[in-house]
Amino acid sequence: MFILIFAVWLILNGKITLEICVFGLVLSAALFFFLCGFTDYSVRAEITLFRLFPLVLRYLWVLVQEIVKANIVVLGIILSPDMEPEPALAYFETDLKSDMARAVLADSITVSVEGSTFCVHCLDKELAEGLDDSVFVRLLREMEAKGAKR
Repeated sequence: MFILIFAVWLILNGKITLEICVFGLVLSAALFFFLCGFTDYSVRAEITLFRLFPLVLRYLWVLVQEIVKANIVVLGIILSPDMEPEPALAYFETDLKSDMARAVLADSITVSVEGSTFCVHCLDKELAEGLDDSVFVRLLREMEAKGAKR
């Protein structure tokens, strides 16, 4: 959040000088610690987010790749006159511990979530295989492990 506040400061100033940078750093630090005092945010959370940033970028890259792959599969199903897909709702359990990881997984692939049970709509039964240990779940586990090392 500190970096975001400082970046907004620089953008709103329109130019970069030593004075603007020094004053922006002081002002950003003051605002950051003020916000930490009134929210549940902390310097430790900021450091954790900074450490997780490469994994978040990797997760987003994998998500985009999987969306493209899924669209290609759907296109193949649509254009194949003899293919008869068997739509299915696939349920699976996950061992993700944090609410944040479960929410990210839910936003990435699911129709609904009940506790640690996820429901995914698949256009074909074969596409439902291996959901409980998908690349998304593995990356989120890695993020949880790295985030827990605070």
